[in-house]
Formats: sequence, structure tokens, C-alpha cells
Amino acid sequence: MAEGLRFGPIDKLASHICVDMQGLFQGQGPWAMPWFDKVLPNIHLLVERDPDATIFTRFLPARNLSEAGGAWFRYYQKWEGLMLDRVDPSKVDIVPELKRYAPPAAIVDKSVYSPWFGGNLPTLLKTRATHTIVVTGGETDVCVLSTVLGAVDFGFRVIVVHDAVCSSSDAAHDAMQLFYGQRLSQQVETASTEEVLDSWVARRRV
Repeated sequence: MAEGLRFGPIDKLASHICVDMQGLFQGQGPWAMPWFDKVLPNIHLLVERDPDATIFTRFLPARNLSEAGGAWFRYYQKWEGLMLDRVDPSKVDIVPELKRYAPPAAIVDKSVYSPWFGGNLPTLLKTRATHTIVVTGGETDVCVLSTVLGAVDFGFRVIVVHDAVCSSSDAAHDAMQLFYGQRLSQQVETASTEEVLDSWVARRRV
């Protein structure tokens, strides 16, 4: 499996997309990711390094079943207790350890797994003159995967920080690490937090 920053250092106009580090996925809830708190310190290091470069995504559940269409209706029938009309609003937000960096960090909301669908992420990245995207967060095999594949389709250099992503399924997480490093080896790099920090020149604090 190909690992490391094989295509050179990370330029100062890179953007860090931190995927769905929300209360919904922390702790003991039905959507909780057991490794959430273990990767949070590494994500914090990357956000702290350059908050201006960070974009947080937030997954916003449908408000109620009347807003859920297609296969999402079946999905929310199972998870009706986590719809916006029922869930604690604070759980939908980015966890406080990271939220305090926004602003200057940006927040992009989405109602599906992919942040590229129907939002302002492509425009935001174009405004920032971004060519390289560093990806952290969760889940490795769902929303992180959607973020990575969309970034590949747009032609960005994509770096997945392998010790700063997590899932509720260890097996699926491990499979995705292989997928990123093997099947997508010409379009996706996987690197550790330490490697990324050593390579990346912050845009505001050089």
C-alpha cells in the first residue's frame, strides 16, 4: 500500500476539510464513533495549525419524516429519534474543542453524505485558490469517503490523514485505508498527522 506524501510538500493554499466532528457522533449515542475521542487531539492539532485553512462540514438530519424523500425516508424511519425535531440541537453542532476556531474556520452544512452536493464548497475552495485538500473526521467509510471521491472528481490533490479519521466500524475503516492507499494511489495520499504538520506551511502563520 502506498503511504506518505508522495507528491511533494503541502502548499500554503491547501485547505483542511474536517468532516462531521459533531456531538451526534461522539459518546454513547446510536451514531457514535468509538474512535472519535482518540482522533480528536490529532484533528485539533491540524485545525489549530491553520484555522483559516479549515472547513468544517456538518451533517444536518432531516427535520422530520415529511422532509425525507426517497431512500432517506426509510433511513429516517430507523433513526427517527435523531431527526432535527427530536434531537438535542447542541448535538448537531461541531464539538466545542473545534467549534471555537470558527471563525476564521468556515462551516459548510449538508443534508447528505457528500459535501459537494448542492452547497457552496466548490465555490469556497475556488475563492481560496485551493489545489490541495487535507481530509480528517468521520466516518472513514461514509462521509469521509464521499468527501474524498468528490475531491478526486474535481481534480484536487487529496491527502487523507490516516490517524485523524475514524468510523463506527473498525473493519470498514481498515478497508477504506487500503482502498485509499491502493485503488486510489495515484489520486489519494495517506499520511500521519505528524507528516502533514511537518510538511504544511500555514497560510497565516508562516
